[in-house]
Amino acid sequence: MNLLSIGASYRTADVAALERLAIPESAVPGLLQKLVAQPYVGEAVVVSTCNRVEVYAAVSGFHGGLGDICNVLSEHSGIPASELAGHLYVHYGEAAVQHSFRVSSGLDSMVVGEAQILGQLRDAYHAATEVDSAGRLLHELMQQALRVGKRAHAETGIDKAGQSVVTAALDVAADHLGGDLTGKSALVIGAGAMGALSVATLTRTGVGPLRITNRSLERADRLAEAYGATAVPFEELETALGEVDIVVSATASTEPVLTRGRLEAALAARAGGSGLPLIVLDLAVPRDVAPDAGDLPGLVVVDIDGLATSRRALPAAAETAAVEQIVAGEVDNFLGWLRGAEIAPTVAALRTRAEEVVSAEMRKLVSRRPDFTEEQRADVSRTLHRVVQQLLHSPTVRVRQLAAEPGGDQYAALLRELFDLDVPLATHANAVPEIGGKA
Repeated sequence: MNLLSIGASYRTADVAALERLAIPESAVPGLLQKLVAQPYVGEAVVVSTCNRVEVYAAVSGFHGGLGDICNVLSEHSGIPASELAGHLYVHYGEAAVQHSFRVSSGLDSMVVGEAQILGQLRDAYHAATEVDSAGRLLHELMQQALRVGKRAHAETGIDKAGQSVVTAALDVAADHLGGDLTGKSALVIGAGAMGALSVATLTRTGVGPLRITNRSLERADRLAEAYGATAVPFEELETALGEVDIVVSATASTEPVLTRGRLEAALAARAGGSGLPLIVLDLAVPRDVAPDAGDLPGLVVVDIDGLATSRRALPAAAETAAVEQIVAGEVDNFLGWLRGAEIAPTVAALRTRAEEVVSAEMRKLVSRRPDFTEEQRADVSRTLHRVVQQLLHSPTVRVRQLAAEPGGDQYAALLRELFDLDVPLATHANAVPEIGGKA
């Protein structure tokens, strides 16, 4: 099996396309099962965030796997495969490993260095584990990707400014509100992971008073209590909108929460106030702000598309370079593991062949020497087995070491040829990713 990564992100698709591709948490298990039911897909992990949708897969062939995954994504999103292709990036083999590590370390994020992606990857991995769609290859890839992300944040200063999509959005908001958010009133809509991150970031920034609303008032209450904010019943959303300077909307709704009518009412309630615009930071995918509301006078809407072009708070080049170095070293380590894993079935087959030879010779000996006692036969058998194991020990240890080095896949093929070993194709063919990949 080989690694294949297919996805769309803020780099390749606008919010409209990401909205259609977005996979609700409740739909992930079914999509994973559909993926691994495809002919060329053996394992799958799905990552769906506010600015990316990706599938990591172990496939038995590049073109077949690509077609299978694209068909599933096309069926899910309703986007024709021909149109979908224009939004997707594809990484294969080594390039897929490198991409996953760059994602986990924050190098591929809209705001470089943000740490939220680590939690999102962890959730995606857990979801795949729950439905058993991650096998040995993706277990190892996801576990190492999470380790790489932790290393990047622990060993470099890439996230020293606490960067996230939320902080980047607040930077844009500050530009419209005189450069300082201290004391500005705010409302967060949604109490999920992004909503909680928004509340924490707003609190740290000095925004206040801060209100939180959610369809489940209990969740809003818990979040508000943790940060000294005020929970607002969702039924009072329109009133709350007219009483704040900043709105951060990050719900999981499939329909716009902030309709034109709601926003018109909020702007009317603000008439004659500070004169500052109402800033709405729409961090949801699908979008929470209705498409026909963006042109309302006195309203500024900042969404994922706007953030993608602003690219605020980028870390220093030295920090980025340090993380790139970590990623490069970890990619080499992962490929070494893959090469070592690839030779294991061949080594096992060699030892099995040796055991078969010993057993065959013992049967011949017993037939020639029926006078041997059971104890004598056992002694001879143990001696033969020890001799064979000692003869094989050094070569098999050394071949595992050599296999972990670049080009090491040739040793497995050489062993199979020299000893005429019959190793099932599924255990060794295409196990090592091709060098390079398609982007």
